[in-house]
Amino acid sequence: MSRKTKNQLQPEFPISTINHNQASEAVVPESVKNCSHQILLLVDGSSYLYRAFHAFPPLSNSKGEPTGAIYGVLNMLRRLFLQYSPQNMAIVFDAPGETFRSALFSEYKAHRPSMPDDLRAQIAPLHHILSAMGLPLLVVEGVEADDVIGTLAKDAEKAGYEVVISTGDKDMAQLVSPHITLINTMNDKTLDPDGVCEKFGVPPDLIVDLLALMGDSADNIPGVPGIGEKTAQALLQGMGGLDKLFDHLDKIADLSFRGARTLAEKLIKHQEQAYLSRQLATIKTDVSLDIRCDELQVCPPQIDELKKLFSHYEFKTYLADVEAGKWPATHLNSKSSKNNPISSSTDPLKAIFSTDDYETILNEERWFVWLERLKKASLFAIDTETDGLDTKTAHLIGISFAVAPGKAAYLPLGHDYPEAPAQLNRDKVLALFKPLLEDPQALKVGQNLKFDQSLLANYGIKLQGIAFDTMLESYVFNSVAGRHDMDSLSERHLNHKTLSFEDIAGKGKNQLTFNQIPLEQAAIYAAEDADVTLRLHLALWPKLKENPDLMKVLQEIEMPLLSVLSRMERTGVMIDPDILLNHSKELQLRLTELEKKAHDIAGETFNLNSTQQLQTILYEKQTLPVLKKTPKGAPSTNEAVLAELALDYPLPKIILEHRSLTKLKTTYTDKLPLMIHPLSGRVHTSYHQAVTSTGRLSSRDPNLQNIPVRNEEGRRIRHAFIAPRGYQIVAADYSQIELRIMAHLSQDQGLLNAFSEGQDIHLITAAEVFGLPVSQVSAQQRRSAKAINFGLIYGMSAFGLARQLNVSRFEAERYMNLYFTHYPKVLDYMQRTREEAVKNGYVTTLEGRRLYLADIHSKNANRRKAAEREAINAPMQGTAADIIKRAMIHIDFWLQQEEQKLAPKQKSRVNLIMQVHDELVFEVHDSVLKSATDKIRELMEKSTQNLLLKVDIGFGNNWEQAH
Repeated sequence: MSRKTKNQLQPEFPISTINHNQASEAVVPESVKNCSHQILLLVDGSSYLYRAFHAFPPLSNSKGEPTGAIYGVLNMLRRLFLQYSPQNMAIVFDAPGETFRSALFSEYKAHRPSMPDDLRAQIAPLHHILSAMGLPLLVVEGVEADDVIGTLAKDAEKAGYEVVISTGDKDMAQLVSPHITLINTMNDKTLDPDGVCEKFGVPPDLIVDLLALMGDSADNIPGVPGIGEKTAQALLQGMGGLDKLFDHLDKIADLSFRGARTLAEKLIKHQEQAYLSRQLATIKTDVSLDIRCDELQVCPPQIDELKKLFSHYEFKTYLADVEAGKWPATHLNSKSSKNNPISSSTDPLKAIFSTDDYETILNEERWFVWLERLKKASLFAIDTETDGLDTKTAHLIGISFAVAPGKAAYLPLGHDYPEAPAQLNRDKVLALFKPLLEDPQALKVGQNLKFDQSLLANYGIKLQGIAFDTMLESYVFNSVAGRHDMDSLSERHLNHKTLSFEDIAGKGKNQLTFNQIPLEQAAIYAAEDADVTLRLHLALWPKLKENPDLMKVLQEIEMPLLSVLSRMERTGVMIDPDILLNHSKELQLRLTELEKKAHDIAGETFNLNSTQQLQTILYEKQTLPVLKKTPKGAPSTNEAVLAELALDYPLPKIILEHRSLTKLKTTYTDKLPLMIHPLSGRVHTSYHQAVTSTGRLSSRDPNLQNIPVRNEEGRRIRHAFIAPRGYQIVAADYSQIELRIMAHLSQDQGLLNAFSEGQDIHLITAAEVFGLPVSQVSAQQRRSAKAINFGLIYGMSAFGLARQLNVSRFEAERYMNLYFTHYPKVLDYMQRTREEAVKNGYVTTLEGRRLYLADIHSKNANRRKAAEREAINAPMQGTAADIIKRAMIHIDFWLQQEEQKLAPKQKSRVNLIMQVHDELVFEVHDSVLKSATDKIRELMEKSTQNLLLKVDIGFGNNWEQAH
């Protein structure tokens, strides 16, 4: 889990109880937090706008107007308000048109693509909303927002203000001083003078010289060729600024770093370019402005106008907060207010998330009190803290729980840093806790409880009573609303920023594991986990209850599946490392051959993995046509471009094969043997329920979903997935499941009859489309019909079908028209689905799972068309996901019943070990092979009522043989 990082376990003995009575503060610079002066907050609005546009999903309202960037900017501003409660501030945006820098250097920012239409359309509405919030806006022609901010910051500093600049732009570091601080709201990191030195290797007054030497690719500032960040830092640290460098070029060779002797020549050659770069990078601090810094005051918001705007753009959370008087916070400020940037009286979340009632349990008396509370609770939140992310080897360091909002505790069991207080004995605690943890009637809620269930299984505890998982609640409610980790959910649904693991453990190689973290910090962090989890459930569950279908998806599919996946992950799969290592050697020989062929065709040696060298070979030396360019204007060498070039030229075809085999080698044949777990001798993937938009599972570490099956080299990898002695690998695959779902959703009688009669659907389609008896359909015609069948369920256009079949667009359209003539209800379904998607913003699976389509109202035609194609296919992909998940639940229930019949220590005769797309993979003992495969087929084919399903089953000594 994202909030779980741990180390070694050495439980000790009890002594006392610690109570925590202070809330954690927002991230505010010390110079600001403790100052008695006025504070001026300057926001780089243009930086906010672009970052929000790319960081937040492409949202739109029901009218099709894009809103994602607006929502993102407001979200960042909201966090800023909660931290600073500003009275004096300005939001500064770039003005349209050229600036003085463009006149100095025509290539300045010239490589940047033009502003996307969806972003441009959001600027005026955002300005309108910010004005209604009472926030001063500044847009000054001929200069950039940086220059306006720089001028205001320096003027305010002279006038005695403490200045906070909120931006993500590194150029602004040159403005930092003892009274000017930067804050990055995307990660809450602040930069004071010491922070600038630590981050950039030079003080603020040398930032422009650093940029002059190394350049800035973001703004297309050239710098000095051959001088990167490290070299530039070394030069400035050793010599001083740019002027000193050029005054003492003779001393550069004496500097003790690699390449120093050749730098003088580079600097002399590019002196003019270096000074131009410094001029471009220097932020102006003398812009002529019509407003003084003391006039930048936050005004009372126009509440009625905000209500109207938030209603129009469908920002329901913001609208509710405005109506409740919680947002914007500007109306809480006045000139008479104290200038306290973190006043708890103006921060409603501080009161809500006080840690006053968090408790650290260090003696038996308090543990017994809390154990009784948990027993009496109708529902409690639980979370484990560990010293690692591998549940097979991680140790339990502590457990936290919450019985009501704000009523949470942490029970430490393994903190072993020097001078750590004595803690309760882990084994004794778990012995007392086990009956409650295993009680199916004692309802629990958690965040990603699959992790906790797998961990506790190592201690002989079968966690039951798992009623809710907030990660899954969020995912079922809206799979594409954003990330579903606790930190993101807390900000999205509770407007609360959680304490991050880095806050208490540090970063990088010196990061502490959880057992090393002092209890004073660890307890607040851990108790907050449980507290936030309970609050998230209380926020999400009422929303799910409003839709019975979503509630059913959560309770009947996602929640039961959690335990199934935990068991699958713990079982793992056997891998033969020798097979993979031999395969790796053969792949290396083939890669060497391909590399030689590529060099022979090119007439010179080059690095096949270097994009730059490949661009030179393909487009400059061999003059191949440029089909597409990168955002920076270079000819593209991506896979789609190379595939098209490979139709006519040999070198791109070799490059593609080389890339494919390199990926196989590095991702699977080299890596899988290293992933065999030392304790189990097996590979243990991790299945993720809350990742894809359609409900399909994803697999990581290793990703078993992406092993190629369409080429021989990819299929060979499956040979290494083997069965234990006395067992067979059984692969059970749903046959043409998405086409069967299309038949059911459309209720097209032709498709339904073909499937119910067990006919070859592609052969029947070919006969219908080409007007032939089935007996006369050629193999090529069947392949074309297969492309039509599958292409249409993915919303493929006539143009796309023409490319796939290598026929004219007219011919492809004719095929499609013939198809829809024979299967008219398929066309009706597609048209109906598009209309529903436009109307609702989502489509649904047979189970009622909602699949939201962010671009269905986009003004960008390409994105909107893509969303329409997705709308057609998503119900089929999502329904297929629901079907196989139900099958897994039914099969697991059967397997659990069978396991209860076994004698003590007798091994299971059937294990579910993998799920890959529409396929389930098992280990089945030879003695039950026939009965088990019959039962698996029965349960899979009957997993969903009213839908005719067919399962193909094979078996063998390895996964490939089972196909």
